[in-house]
Amino acid sequence: MSRTATLLFAIICYAIFFATFLYLIVFVGDFAFATVTVDNGPQAPLAVALVVDIALMALFGLQHSMMARPAFKARWTRIVPPAAERSVYVLAASIALMILFLGWRPIDTIVWNFTNPILHDLIWVLFWAGWATVLVSTFLINHFELFGLQQAWFHVSGRQAAKPELRQPVFYRYVAHPLYSGFFLSFWATPEMTAGHLLLALGLSAYMLIAIRYEEHDLTNQFGEEYRRYRSSVGGLIPRFRRRDRNPAA
Repeated sequence: MSRTATLLFAIICYAIFFATFLYLIVFVGDFAFATVTVDNGPQAPLAVALVVDIALMALFGLQHSMMARPAFKARWTRIVPPAAERSVYVLAASIALMILFLGWRPIDTIVWNFTNPILHDLIWVLFWAGWATVLVSTFLINHFELFGLQQAWFHVSGRQAAKPELRQPVFYRYVAHPLYSGFFLSFWATPEMTAGHLLLALGLSAYMLIAIRYEEHDLTNQFGEEYRRYRSSVGGLIPRFRRRDRNPAA
C-alpha cells in the first residue's frame, strides 16, 4: 500500500468511525427519529433476544480486546502496514458496532421510568456529559493517534512519532480512565431504562471493566514504576481530587 493510499484509507476509516460513534449516541439515547435503537427494532421472543444481544456484545468485546493486545499487533503488522494498523482496528470496531446496531433485539420491559421533570432533565444532562467526557478525553490523549490518522500522516510526511510519554492532562490528573467513565455515565444515564437497555449497559460495563485490567497491564509493562505511582495517586473511574503524588503532570 502506497503512502498516499494509506492516508486515504485512514481518512475513510476515521469518517466511518465518526459516523458510527454519532449513531452510537443515537442508539443508546433511543432518539425517536431513528428506526433502530436499543429500544426500537426487530422484535424477538425473550430467550432469542437475550441470546442474540449477548452474542452481539461478545463479538464487539472480543474484537476490541483481541485486536488491542500487543501480541496480536506484533503478528498483525506482518500482514497490515504498521502505519495502517490502527486504522484497520478502528474500521473493525466500527463494523462490530454496526453489526450490533443491525442485529440488536429490543426487550421492552420497563425497569425504571423517572417522570419528574427536574430529575428527567438532570439525567439527560448526565447522558450528554458522559458523551462529552468521552470525546474530550480522546483529544486529551491524542485523538488523531487514537484513531489512526496521525500514524498515516507521519508515514506520508516521513516523520517519526515521538517516544510515548505518560501524560496526565486535565481529567487524567484525577482519574485514570475518564474515557471509560464517560461511557459508563452515557450507558446508564437514562430516564427510562428498559430491560434491553439494562442488558446493553451491563454487558458493555462488564467489557470495560475487563478492558481496564488489560489496559493497565499493558501500561505497566510500558511505563513500569512511573505508571504504578500514577495509578495509585488517582481514581480509576471516579475522580480522586486529593492526590498522593503532588508532582506536576508532564
